[in-house]
Amino acid sequence: MTDPLLYETEGAIARITLNRPEAFNAMDKAMRDGFKQAIMKIHRDPAVRVVIVSGTGRGFCAGTDLAEGIQSPVTLLLEQEYRPILAAIATSPRIWIAQVHGSAAGIGAALAMNCDMMTMAEDATIYMAFAAIGLIPDGGNTWLLHRGLGYKRALQAILEGRKIPADEAVELGLANAAYAPDALVAETEALAARIAAGAPLAQAAAKRLLRAMDGISYEASITAEALEQTALVESEDSQEAVKAFFAKRKPEFRGR
Repeated sequence: MTDPLLYETEGAIARITLNRPEAFNAMDKAMRDGFKQAIMKIHRDPAVRVVIVSGTGRGFCAGTDLAEGIQSPVTLLLEQEYRPILAAIATSPRIWIAQVHGSAAGIGAALAMNCDMMTMAEDATIYMAFAAIGLIPDGGNTWLLHRGLGYKRALQAILEGRKIPADEAVELGLANAAYAPDALVAETEALAARIAAGAPLAQAAAKRLLRAMDGISYEASITAEALEQTALVESEDSQEAVKAFFAKRKPEFRGR
């Protein structure tokens, strides 16, 4: 039986690959379980600094596998199956990059948009497929769309079941960049390598701060930054970077 999810590492970069191409990488229970196990491996491996999430076949992810059936109450599926995965990405000290080709639809769109960064093939789309089956976006899609698009454009995307093309996703800030399909993997890996070469403690702090910015005041953001900065100034990485600056060499960050 083919593994529905592949996990591999190369240096500081891990890759999670959704591997059900015959089902457009629709997420079934086996894939969700595999994703949770991959997250545990990542957080047990101090060498991993950046995670790329991608898919095999013709698209990134078609969403939940409807062939499994949607049992009532759907709360159990969302809270027990998807929330642990999506929340773990949001709170992970690692930087997660979604590499989207084809379509990221339904819960697959939530997975992609919830990552810290997103690269897309120029012909890829983010698809709000829920309207076609009489549902609303879930998995945090409404929050992600509202944050990225604003109320009016988010509501239109939901009600019309829009396919947001890559160039528009980049323009609106949902994605970082769009590349020719045959360059997507190399460009995403180059981005991951640049990030992996940085200071992991500072990157994790920046992620925590930006994830917490909604709903707090400007004054509160200054306080939050100060708390993070205090810990960073005392870190070995920061001290190493200062020494490297004066020695005119590249710092060696160790995440300590």
